[in-house]
Amino acid sequence: MLDLQHDILIAEELWNFIGGEGTYTELLKVFEDAGIELRDEIDNYFERFRENF
Repeated sequence: MLDLQHDILIAEELWNFIGGEGTYTELLKVFEDAGIELRDEIDNYFERFRENF
C-alpha cells in the first residue's frame, strides 16, 4: 500500500525534489520562453493537422 503523502511526488514537488527549490518555476519559465520563441514554427507544424478537420 502506498502512503500518498510520502511516497508519490508530482509536478512542483517532484521537480523541486530533483533539482532543488525553485526548479519547477524555472522549468515553467523555460517552456514558456521556448513556446514564445518557437510559436511560428509550432503553429506551422500543427497547421497540417488542422487541414484534415
